[in-house]
Amino acid sequence: MDKLLIEGGTQLRGEIAISGAKNAALPLLCAALLTREPLTLTNVPDLHDIDTMLRLLTQMGVKVSREKVGAGGTASASSAVTLDASGLDNPLAPYELVKTMRASVLVLGPLAARCGEARVSLPGGCAIGARPVDQHIRGLQAMGAEITVEQGYVHARTTAAGGKLKGARLFTDMVTVTGTENLMMAACLADGESVIENAAREPEVVDLANCLIAMGARISGAGTDVIRIQGVDRLSGTTHRIMPDRIETGTYLCAAAATGGAVRLTNTSSSYLDVVIDKLMDTGCEIGLERSAIHLQAPARLKAVSIRTAPYPAFPTDMQAQFMAINTVADGTAIMRETIFENRFMHAVELIRLGADIKIDGNTAFVTGVEKLDGATVMATDLRASASLVIAGLAAQGETIVDRIYHLDRGYEQMETKLAALGARVRRVK
Repeated sequence: MDKLLIEGGTQLRGEIAISGAKNAALPLLCAALLTREPLTLTNVPDLHDIDTMLRLLTQMGVKVSREKVGAGGTASASSAVTLDASGLDNPLAPYELVKTMRASVLVLGPLAARCGEARVSLPGGCAIGARPVDQHIRGLQAMGAEITVEQGYVHARTTAAGGKLKGARLFTDMVTVTGTENLMMAACLADGESVIENAAREPEVVDLANCLIAMGARISGAGTDVIRIQGVDRLSGTTHRIMPDRIETGTYLCAAAATGGAVRLTNTSSSYLDVVIDKLMDTGCEIGLERSAIHLQAPARLKAVSIRTAPYPAFPTDMQAQFMAINTVADGTAIMRETIFENRFMHAVELIRLGADIKIDGNTAFVTGVEKLDGATVMATDLRASASLVIAGLAAQGETIVDRIYHLDRGYEQMETKLAALGARVRRVK
């Protein structure tokens, strides 16, 4: 199992390019199931989760063509991917492919809408708490699908004449990004109008909607909490560029801040990161914004900053762990409240191994900054926890080993290569 070996204490300086967004790419790949015509996606990141999704689609009968368009250093190793689902003949998502990636559930809606049936294993992914798919199931049931859950599989079947879903009012009890995306895709081919209330407002939802609209879907309200979809008979192919990864952007900004460095990130945008940038400025960082780049200059020592996670446009849960890492070396005490997932402080125990002063009380962490962290061996427990340990290791004195970095490979493209381009002393070891 691979590990990262980090020699800490070096300020990050230089320029790197940000990759396409994993959380936008995965539902966009599933959108190919909705059409018989080719869908081409550009700026697709080179990640394990992307590979898993492409294997999943291939076993369903989708033809996949992938062209690498860059690699290494300051360049992104993103791909152009063309998917042809005209030969879709196996609407099954087996456990072997779904168990490591919760986003696999995103095939459920498109398969039910196009094929009239779907059999999808209950998903896995990061161990950060309960992320039930009941909102997906209830929404499809409201659209006329008959759904059973047997032997770990969700089996959906349309019962209406013609095998089509029916437009419906869809209200989710909780804000769910994948639930919003699944139901929005299903509604595109449904008979009549669907309205998703309490919809997720994340930029990745908007990116998916923009691609679907280019394919011929009739969608309005994406980016608000009410999305309206007027079903159409068919969707066509198109070419769509995936948005930059706002979480990767925020992660490298935090890494530069924690090490007292100065970086310029290209191929990205600040428009999805207002609250993260505001919090970094509260720590004392100077931030310059360009049309497709962000520059950060860290102060001699950061100031502690408190956060509370909540659905977009509030502070993202996917940036909580990274901010905990920078608070461990900041001046003062930060109060960090996690409101999205009930088990997302597992990285705190590992940060304490590096010398961090962290106390946990339920969904609240109290982080008091220390003068320095000391390198140690730590273990990653989920994707964003992995990033927080890397950030802390970069800021620590001495050698840090981050174990179980397969989590990192699910969501960060060539992290050690990009960090090395910024001057970090980091390498992958077996």
